Amino acid sequence: MKEIPLNERIIFALDFADAQLAEQWVRKLDSHVRFFKVGLQLFLAGGWPVIDAITARGCKVMLDLKFFDIPETVHLAVQQLRNRGVSFATVHGNRPIIEAAVADKGDLKVLAVTVLTSFDESDMVEMGMTRPVRDLVLLRARKALELGSDGVVSSALEAGPLRDDLGGNFLVVTPGIRPGLNRDVEQDDQKRVATARQAIIDGADYVVIGRPISTAPDPVRAVIAIQKEIAEGLAVSG
Repeated sequence: MKEIPLNERIIFALDFADAQLAEQWVRKLDSHVRFFKVGLQLFLAGGWPVIDAITARGCKVMLDLKFFDIPETVHLAVQQLRNRGVSFATVHGNRPIIEAAVADKGDLKVLAVTVLTSFDESDMVEMGMTRPVRDLVLLRARKALELGSDGVVSSALEAGPLRDDLGGNFLVVTPGIRPGLNRDVEQDDQKRVATARQAIIDGADYVVIGRPISTAPDPVRAVIAIQKEIAEGLAVSG
């Protein structure tokens, strides 16, 4: 089992269009959550000052920009992340793109996105894919790890097969997390979802959660409840 503090297991998604609002959420939660995700929306709204504000409070940042471009552009983009306090960065692409991302990453951990959690089997068919989602996730994860990625982003539904097939020596970060005691939870735009407890049992290291916390009547209490689920999952899987 990886030595990851409980207060870093939740990566809170700062999915806000306003940098000041995002920083308010960091201050509201950082007594319990020490890892925050900055995606396209917030990075375009606030840029590096947002990340600097998070790291200045001793917290970690997952920069979720899903780099997808010609390899040299990806290589140069990843270079810009070095020495900026970013812990995780995401890349979404084929062999040359992943090779470019990991070539000069330094201490940064590069995570390969497998299949977005907003996709399901019907989306695969629509895009002309003949493989089930699970098979495509395993194929992409295997290649990404062979190329030097530190881990993958996948739904919790594939975490178990990933561990069974590829072992434990890589990171699995799972979005699409919803509170509750079973998988029958409200899904909104996420189609492949699970609870935090089940994600951890199945092999996830980190869970990315946004709206279930930000829309809760008491966000801190919601965090504590989800951390309890994670602790239960660790006890079962440990």
